[in-house]
Amino acid sequence: MNKNTLNVAALLFAMTAANVGITLWLIHRDTSSAEPASKTAQGQGEQREVLYWYDPMVPDQHFDQPGKSPFMDMELVPKYADEAGSTDAAVKINPGVVQNLGVRTTQVTRTELTSAIEAAANVQFNDRDVAIVQTRSAGFVERSYDLAPGDVIKQGAPLADLLIPAWSGALEEYLAVLTTHDRALIDATRQRLTLMGIPATLIERVEKNRRAQPIITIHAPIGGAVQRLDVRAGMALEKGAPLAVINGLDTVWLEAAVPEAQADQVRIGQAVTARLTAYPGETFEGQVIAVLPTNDPSSRTLQVRIALPNPELRLRPGMFARVQLESTAESVLTVPSEAVLHGGQRDYVLVANDEGGFTPSVVTLGAQSGQQTVIRDGLQEGQRVVASGQFLIDSEASLAGALDRLGKAASSADGSAHDMDDMAGMDMGAMEENPEADEATAPIESRGRVEDISAAQVTLSHEPIPALDWPAMTMPFELADPALADGLEVGDTVTFTMREGDSGYIIERLQMSGGAQ
Repeated sequence: MNKNTLNVAALLFAMTAANVGITLWLIHRDTSSAEPASKTAQGQGEQREVLYWYDPMVPDQHFDQPGKSPFMDMELVPKYADEAGSTDAAVKINPGVVQNLGVRTTQVTRTELTSAIEAAANVQFNDRDVAIVQTRSAGFVERSYDLAPGDVIKQGAPLADLLIPAWSGALEEYLAVLTTHDRALIDATRQRLTLMGIPATLIERVEKNRRAQPIITIHAPIGGAVQRLDVRAGMALEKGAPLAVINGLDTVWLEAAVPEAQADQVRIGQAVTARLTAYPGETFEGQVIAVLPTNDPSSRTLQVRIALPNPELRLRPGMFARVQLESTAESVLTVPSEAVLHGGQRDYVLVANDEGGFTPSVVTLGAQSGQQTVIRDGLQEGQRVVASGQFLIDSEASLAGALDRLGKAASSADGSAHDMDDMAGMDMGAMEENPEADEATAPIESRGRVEDISAAQVTLSHEPIPALDWPAMTMPFELADPALADGLEVGDTVTFTMREGDSGYIIERLQMSGGAQ
């Protein structure tokens, strides 16, 4: 038994020693692999000199050694000497750093663009379809029919019965001439009646009935809405006196207000689809018949006149409509609208190359269709441009220097003194070497949950922040005033306002979602 016990003890000792040896070997292996990893940049420094290490989320804070970021749960990344001080207008960033920053690029594509213009419009009378009824000779109103302005009447509807003495005498004379059977005299007398304004239908009726009509009924020449009715029984009328104004309704007009920026896309004869609030789900087809020469200075819109058929008289003046004008397809270059940066006097995009370089390029913009913007000049098909994360490139690579060089190049090319001002006015976030730009940075508001509170910091799990292209994450923030955290506890939901400072984003205002300060 003693011998067996000794054998077991010896076996256990051997196994323990082996485990210790394996553990030491693993530790040595990890240490050996870690040391070269930490010195990779230094080893490469013989070829590429490392200036410092930094956290991409807090690029202003520099570190002498690699390691874990004190701000975020991520490794520090190196900044190489050959990435700074470039002699051309491009800035160069390590592709791995670009990937860590979440910078997204997209390709400049050629698209067959059929842009549709949408505008508000109102139904109006067709002022080209108007009939004015007047007396052709002096007379008296014997009868007025039961009508009033606004009534809709059919073509040929009676308007008034008139007694015109001059016509009665001329018609009696014509009947006498008819009995002579003198064709020349008959034709001459008939011509005289026509010159007096007697309708040809009335003359033919007198010829057929062989009886003069002292009372003449005036009928509506067209169907439509009665706009004016200036006749009542017993009135005495002068020659040329207006009796009624009738506006036709077979077609109506839509007066559409088109933004003046899209004026070059409007043409006469263009097909139009209209949707009226009064008839949801229905569409009405028409076409552009005129583009008015005046522009509304208050709304900056162009007045476009559209004709719509109205056979059932359902379209009534005053109705509201939304119209869509279809334009012809055009082959154009497009980029996502979010890729365009707007300067003081010019527009820019960041062009990416295959080696991690980014070059600001001045572009001429066209129309915007959905989420795409037409590029008229400044880019070529197949180029890649930065679609999101431009401000991170700015912070990472100090894009201000590149923009300044581009401004000088443009200034020397065309003699313009405004190019550098345009570059400085790019909407790309605060330039890290410009304190005045930092002070002018607009505050950013978001919402989050308190995870930890210290003397001068608060750790928040915040929602995505679109203004910075930040996803939802947990990170510490410095407090502009430690008293901002008074009364807060871990787990509270808060809204906060922050502004970029020298060492990252600083919270200037902190408020519980319930409203207590």
